[in-house]
Parts: sequence; C-alpha cells; structure tokens
Amino acid sequence: MRSTAGPALPDMGPDAAPPDPHSLPVDVVAERLRVDPHAGLSEEEAERRLRRFGPNLLAARRPVSDLALILRQFASTVVALLAAAMALSLLFGEWQQAAAIAAVLVINAAIGFFTERQAIRSMEALRRLGARSARVRRHGHSRRLPAEQLVPGDVVLLEAGDVVPADMRCSEAAGLRIDESALTGESSPVEKGIAPNVVEAPLPDRSAMLFKGSHVVHGGGEGVVTGTGLATEVGRITQLVETAERGETPLERQLALLSRQLVWLMLALAAVITVVGIASGRPAVLMVETSIALAVAAIPEGLPIVAALALARGMLRMARRNALVENLPAVETLGSTTLVMTDKTGTLTENRMEVERILTPSGEFSVDHRRAVILKDGATIDPVADPQLVKALLVGVLCSNAEYDSHARSGTGDPMEVALLRAGGIAGLNRDEQISAFPEVAEHPFDTATKRMATVHRSGNGHFAAVKGAPEEVLASADRIGIRADPLDDAGRARWLRQVDRLAAEGLRVLAVAVLPETGPEARVSGGLVFLGLVAFRDPPRHDIPDAVAALRGAGIRVVMATGDHPSTALGISRAVGIAEEGAAVTRGAELPCLEGATAAERRAVSRGAVFARVSPEQKLELIDLFQESGEVVAMIGDGVNDAPALTKADIGIAMGERGTEVAREAADMVLLDDAFSTIVQAVREGRIIFDNIRRFSTYLLSCNLAEVLVVGGAVFVGLPLPLMPLQILFLNLVTDVFPAFALAAGEGEGDVLARPPRPPKEAILTPTQWRIMAVYGAAIAASALFALVMAARWLGLAAGETTTVSFLTVALAQLWHVFNMRSRGTGPWRNAVIGNRFVWWALALCLALILAAVHVPVLAAALQLAPIGAQGWALAVGCSLLPLVGAHFWLGRTGRALPRWGAGARELARE
Repeated sequence: MRSTAGPALPDMGPDAAPPDPHSLPVDVVAERLRVDPHAGLSEEEAERRLRRFGPNLLAARRPVSDLALILRQFASTVVALLAAAMALSLLFGEWQQAAAIAAVLVINAAIGFFTERQAIRSMEALRRLGARSARVRRHGHSRRLPAEQLVPGDVVLLEAGDVVPADMRCSEAAGLRIDESALTGESSPVEKGIAPNVVEAPLPDRSAMLFKGSHVVHGGGEGVVTGTGLATEVGRITQLVETAERGETPLERQLALLSRQLVWLMLALAAVITVVGIASGRPAVLMVETSIALAVAAIPEGLPIVAALALARGMLRMARRNALVENLPAVETLGSTTLVMTDKTGTLTENRMEVERILTPSGEFSVDHRRAVILKDGATIDPVADPQLVKALLVGVLCSNAEYDSHARSGTGDPMEVALLRAGGIAGLNRDEQISAFPEVAEHPFDTATKRMATVHRSGNGHFAAVKGAPEEVLASADRIGIRADPLDDAGRARWLRQVDRLAAEGLRVLAVAVLPETGPEARVSGGLVFLGLVAFRDPPRHDIPDAVAALRGAGIRVVMATGDHPSTALGISRAVGIAEEGAAVTRGAELPCLEGATAAERRAVSRGAVFARVSPEQKLELIDLFQESGEVVAMIGDGVNDAPALTKADIGIAMGERGTEVAREAADMVLLDDAFSTIVQAVREGRIIFDNIRRFSTYLLSCNLAEVLVVGGAVFVGLPLPLMPLQILFLNLVTDVFPAFALAAGEGEGDVLARPPRPPKEAILTPTQWRIMAVYGAAIAASALFALVMAARWLGLAAGETTTVSFLTVALAQLWHVFNMRSRGTGPWRNAVIGNRFVWWALALCLALILAAVHVPVLAAALQLAPIGAQGWALAVGCSLLPLVGAHFWLGRTGRALPRWGAGARELARE
C-alpha cells in the first residue's frame, strides 16, 4: 500500500509546518510555522513567504495552440504516404498530380483542425476558474484578499458558504462541518474540531484538517494554513494527473495498424508488378509511370478525410446529446469500451441527502420524495394522524440552521438539515411557521464531544429543547421514550441500537431526535432526554442510473464502482443501481494489496471485484492499470478532485459538467453537460456505430483501391496499355470513392448495435473475413474493367485513348454500384441500411454528375486525358460496370451469408 501521508511541504527552515500537522496540537503547528493564531502574520512576513512559496495556485493544463492542432492532423501513416506520393510526383514532373495530392492533405487537415479546435475551445471555456477570495487575519486585523496570495502560516477565518482556500490545521471550530465529497468521495459533511488525530488516520478521518477546495456547509471556524498550491492535497492529486500517462485510443491504435498493413501491401504489389514489367522488356519510362500509378492507386487518399468527417459528425451528434468531446478519436473509444469504472458521489448519486426512513415507537415510515408522500407498510398515510411521527419531524425542523425553498425545491446549509426540512414540509411542517409558533431562544451548536446539537424554544410560558445527533450519544442521554415519555431502559436502548446497525448496513446515515421537555433558555442540555426516534438518510441514486447500468450490462460492458466513501454506503448504492448483485462483497482500499508486487492470483481476484470503497486516487490508478493490462478498454466516470488522475489514465475519461469539479473537467476527454449518466449509453451506441461505419467505408475504399491496383497490374502482366492514368486514379479516389464512403460513414447504424458484446479491444479494423471479401470485390471490379478494355479495343476497335476512357468509366461506375455491396449480413438486397441511407443516393447523384462532367467538359477531359467514346462505348462501360454488383448479388450476397457483419468481432465471424 502507498503511504497516506499528506503532501510534503517545501523546506522553509524553521518556519516549515510538520509533515503530519493533523497529528499534532494546534499550538505546536503554529509554533513550527512561527505564527500567533490570534494575530496572524505581518504583511512583511507574508510577502516574504509568498516570494518563497509562490502563489496559491494549481498547475492547469496549457491551452492547445492552433499550431499544435495543425501539426496533429499530419501525424498519421496514411498522411505520410500521401506526402511521399506527392514528393514522388514532383520528382517526375507530375505537377497536376502533386497539386491534387496536396489538396487532399489540406482538406483532411482543415476538417480535423476546425472540428477539434471548436471542441477544445469549448472545453477550455468550461475550465476557466472564477477568482476566489479569503478572509485572513494579519497583524491582528481581519481582511479579505485573493486566495492566491495565501501563504503557509496565514490564519484564515471561515463561515458557512465559504470554500476552503488552502490546506489548514483547524484552530477553532463552532459547529464546523465541511463537505469534502469532491476530495474524498464521502457524501456526508464531516465534523471538524481542533483535537489532533492519529498519524495513520486516512484522509477522510482527519477531522483536524481543512482541505483546499472543500465547502463549509455549517458553522464557522479558523485554521492555520499548512500548505498552498501544489503542496495541498488537491495539488498532490493534480501532480498525479500529470504522471498518469494517457495512451493512444483504441481507434488510433487500429488506424495505425491498418496504415502499416497498407504500406506493406502497397510496397509488395508495386515491387512485384514493377519487376515483372522490367523483366518483360517494358520501357523504363513506362514502368516509372506505372510505378507512380500503382503508388497513387494503392494509397487510399480518401481514408483520412472520410475518417475525420465520420468522427467529426459523431462529435457533433454527441454534442447535441449534451456530451462534449475534446478530440476526434475519443468519439469512437466509448464504442469499444469493455469496462466502465465510476465514482459514486455526484456521479451515481445526487450528492445531496434525502430522508429515506423514519423510525418511531409507532412504527417505521419511508418517504417517497417524487410523490411527496410518507408511507407505512407500503401504503400512503396522513402524517398528521401519527403524533409520534409528527413530533419526530418537528424536532428535525426546529433543530436546524438550514433554509429550504419548497417552491424551488432547493435549500442552503447542512445537507442533512436541508433534508429534514424537506421531509418536514411533506408532513406540512413549514420551518418559518414552526419557528413562529415555537420561537428559538438559544442554540447549543454541534459539539464533537457530545456529538449532538440542540436548540431551545419557547412554548407558552415554558421552554423545551429540540435535540438531534449521533444515535449512541442521544440514546445514552435519554431515559424516556415517545410522546407519552415511557421509561427507556438498557434493553430498550440496545433494541434501538440494533436498528441503527441495520440501517447502517444498508448504507444509510442515521440521526437520533429527542426533546428535553422542561429546560431554561440558558440551561445545559445533557441528560433526561425523551427519545423520539431515528431518521435515516441516503444520498439517493440518480433516477436514470439503474436503467443506464442495465443498458450498459446488456451491451456487454462491465460496470465497477470505485469510491472513497464508506463500504456500507458504497455497497448499498451499488445494489440499488444494479452494479452489485445480492450477496456481493465490497473490497476496501485497506484490503487491496500493492498491485505492483501482487501475484497473478491476487491480481485476478482484485480484477473480479465490482465495488471498491475507501480507495485513494493512487489506488484508482492502480485499478485502471490492472484492468487495462487484462485487455479491458476502460472508461472512467467521475466528478471529484480525487477522480482526476483516474480520468486521465483511463482510455476515456468522462466528467460531469454541472456538478463536476474544475480539476475533473480538466482531466477528462468528454464532459456530460447535463450530468445525465444515461447520456453515456447513447455515447456508447454512437461510438459503436462510428466504428461499424469506419469498418464499412474502409472496406469499401480499400476494395476500390485494390481494384485500381489489380487493373493496372493486370494490364502490365498481360501486355495491355495502361487502363488508368495516375491523374485518373486520383480523380477516382477523391470523387467516386470519397462521396459514397462519406455517405456510408453517415449511416445511422444497425438496430442491434447495443444488443451485442463489445468487440475484442485488440481486434483490427479489418478482420481476415473483411480482407477476403475485399479481395473478391476488388478482383471482380478489376476483371470487369480489363474485360471492357479488351472489348473496346478488339470488338469496338477504339483507339488507345478511347479504350482507356472505357476502362476508366467502367471502374468509376463499378465503384459507385459497389456501395450497395456494403449492406450487412442478414439483410435483404432491397431493405437494408445502405438502401435506406439518404446520403448514399445524394452521393451517387453527385458522383454521376461529376463523371459526366469529367468526360464532357473539355478542360476536365483534357486534364484527365479522356476522349469521347460514343453510345457503344458508354453501353460497354455501363454494362461491364454492373457485372460485379450482379455477380455479388447472385454469388456472394443473395442470401446475405457471405456478406460481412460490420459490428461483429473476428471470433463471432469465425463461429458463423
């Protein structure tokens, strides 16, 4: 296990704070920091320390420059191949060809640049921090100054609503409760006090420390700053983010693999055909021209453009669903995700407390907040009809410093007190009305020693105290129970404590409520309490979570919870949302072995867990490492500071946009603007569709390119004139290939995309099945073009330029019809995703118009070396171009069995 010690402070000589300030008395910490907590630092000393330690700021991700974005667009093997082809064209004086390839590079870079720039600038806008200030005691006077000017030794004054501006040793506390959920994952506020903790205390149990970025929800206090900037706990986690290396996305790895495969395929084919041409006595100039044609034909110039457009369209579709994605490859990553690791607080839950159960001597009640009713034994009741219930809720309403607006359904103050006001409102107990009826005359704030709070109220000519607090402490101080004040003995207390244990085992937080019937305004509230009952709270699961978890599991994606919260709370929520089955165990952070030195059996046992509680940010990183090593593609979902390193390390990090912390959004690849977990399911579907479409149009493009290579190579082998000129091939690759390919990329996907398991993470974009089908289609198109070439020369007696035009048109038209071969297995030839894709029909119409323009517009015809061929030539070209489609229908695809299933994995295809 890694050490849980706090971040090391920079050495400041005699002014440095001890390494574990939570374990030492306040005066020792103040002495080490050379500060009097009652006076604070002098301005001169504060200025000196500011120069030494620097401002109280965290390192932020540097904005991505436009130049870096532009360079990123050229970091691909296919782009490098295009650049090499352009250089080769320039070397041999093929200026038009070089210009065409340069246009391809510019178009591809422009699409990627503008799409990613828009997304990145949107993310950077989300990351801008608002300026914060802090109230500080310096030179004996309280003043407010920018939080970035705080230094170790400063004395900071806090009250409800403040954000803790630095790590501090608590020096004074009056009912001080802090929300540390963003840092620790604990959903309930933490009581703070000045008593030191043990050295080994984990972060959530350091009640003597106040941590940067947490929120004061109740009371007030003071603290001595022990760490600023990167020397805080938040700073330590920020540094973990920097060390958590982000690897390539699965799509980037697969596109790189495909590019390498294309390089070797191109070199092999070019080498073989060139050697055969030279051996057969062909002129050297002709073979140079042939080599250029082969190089141009083998490189799928349209692949990077269509891939960028497909990802860009997916990014825009996700944005319309309130999922903001920062970079193009991450759009597809969710589609290949096999495991989702999620935080609990604020991600699976609302990050607010609700009263779930109320136990009184008259029975057990539950609260349905959606319907705003109270139930007993599953039936709705009138709360007023049960005096015991009303009295328990009245104490919760009176003993409070919170405020709640029933119309806006929101409140301010301690989350548990807000929850009590909300539950009281359901029973008709409005706080303002009850305070008018029972005016508050005194308050005894929450005391960490007694673990309870009390408020004294006037009732007629007398006074009573409303009390709430830890059940064991309230029960210990009570000798009566219920509105009739029946005696309460040790056996009765034991029965109620067993109820507390039962509720706690369900992951509920429990408070006890009581009254002291007769007391004075200044009297101490201690013994003689009348116990009224227990109130159980839960940070409720978000309403969309169970369905979303079920949908992910139905899609073959495993869901794991990793949280810093209590094990019982984590297990209760995980069962409620469907992550853990009944009887599942929770793995505590303290029980995790050091995974770096663990045995294979220990690592397997850990990897099978579904719920991990009390885990540190470092342990979340180790868990993601473990899952990734076992071949999982991991998506991490979180909103807190403690989630940031894991968000960076995961294959894709997903942060909440509304409730997420700035540090979490900074580390994420995707931000859910509406915080809806169900958006992830839609993003998974979108990612799978994108990959299916990439696989579909890659097969289409490469089979077209293979056909061009084979038709040129076949002509060289049998001694025919070149059937395609280099610039004609470029025209085919940029016009008749790209538009249908983009139409395939814009498809809406198959209906069962979420009903199948995710594909194996290491599987290539093109499986052996797709390579075989691609080879058959490529050979069929090449054979039909060569047949048209021979028939044009020998049957129609056309000249060399006219025969080349016939073969060019045959290839161009055959590639257009080839788009209909891209339907999926199990679909009919007339009803499938391709036929139903309106973009396909628009692409075909546009391409046909461009082909006609290439032949009949003199400028284009001259540039492409195309000649008029007459009606017979057109009839021959059209007829031969239909042969591959008709043959595919009757031979390969009549039943659909030989067609590919674009979303299927290699193993699934092999079984079929």
